[in-house]
Amino acid sequence: MFRRLGVSIYPDHSDFELDAAYLNFAAKQGFSRIFMSMLEVSDGKEKVAEKFSKIIRLAKELNYEVILDIAPNIFDDLGISYDDLSFFHELGANGLRLDVGFDGNKEAELSFNPYGLIIELNMSNDVSYLDNILTYEANKPFIYGCHNFYPQAQTGLPFEFFESCSKRFKKHGIRTAAFITSQVGNFGPLDINDGLVTLEMHRELSVTTQAKHLFATGLIDDVIIGNAYASDEELIALGELNRYQLTLDVEIAEGANAIEREIILENQHFRRGDIAQKMARSTQVRKKYTGENPNHDNVEMFERGDIVIGNNDFGKYKNELQIVLEAHADARKNKAASVVEEEHFLLDYVLPWTKYRFKDTKYV
Repeated sequence: MFRRLGVSIYPDHSDFELDAAYLNFAAKQGFSRIFMSMLEVSDGKEKVAEKFSKIIRLAKELNYEVILDIAPNIFDDLGISYDDLSFFHELGANGLRLDVGFDGNKEAELSFNPYGLIIELNMSNDVSYLDNILTYEANKPFIYGCHNFYPQAQTGLPFEFFESCSKRFKKHGIRTAAFITSQVGNFGPLDINDGLVTLEMHRELSVTTQAKHLFATGLIDDVIIGNAYASDEELIALGELNRYQLTLDVEIAEGANAIEREIILENQHFRRGDIAQKMARSTQVRKKYTGENPNHDNVEMFERGDIVIGNNDFGKYKNELQIVLEAHADARKNKAASVVEEEHFLLDYVLPWTKYRFKDTKYV
């Protein structure tokens, strides 16, 4: 399934002109999805319709898919019914995220609404919610899943729970989404904003590392920035991210030579299928690069995340690249770079046959 990037906006807490500028810039970086909260509307049906239709109209001109986050109280406040979704269709929305679920049959019925509105389900519960809905013969192409975000520090999902929840949706081929947080965005739907993440482990990480992780799991199709507004630099970095292949940020060692730099940065790497425990081996480069590689930085203990390349003493393995997974020493290898510490945990996703690349942080 193709992968997308998204942003979040909160029309009841923001200014139209700022939202418009944000959406325009993000669209230029390849963002194509919007999470738009309607949980806080309080202005009456006409004013709500005017406010939301204006920003949604702009979003559609920029080719965004717009999903509105709704809760049961919205229907009471606006005097509308789940049995008639024409209000949201007239706003121009592509779909509705149900913050609160029903009995399964109701969600299935909603997926057959005459307007083709997507019905997005809450993924952050490890129960058979989706299975129940599908037993009622839901209109599966119009069902999405999206995790919650958690504004309060220490309340985000632990990874194992997130993984279990997500697998329930992926096994059915449902499009999935989760939230990352900007490190400069300062607001969301609530007065508490310690970052708007799905996974607690992401709260203090850069947006790119968060996104790399979600995509690397193979469980998430759409990565959405939960808070507003992400910086231009964050949006640009995410737009440049390879959504389909893990790219690890590295710091090139001062002693690395030109050949080693080229081996690291200019090649497609993959881990051998017959894996070793202490290192992830990229062996094809040694066939391409047969020239000399003098010894340097080769007498130290190599640590997890170091990138080493075989030197002149390594015989047929000269110029083979390895990512160190467990500490060891071997004078036949040169330390040429290191994966940035923030991304060491991503090495767990360099599996047998995994294709990956490196990016020099100096140019990030």
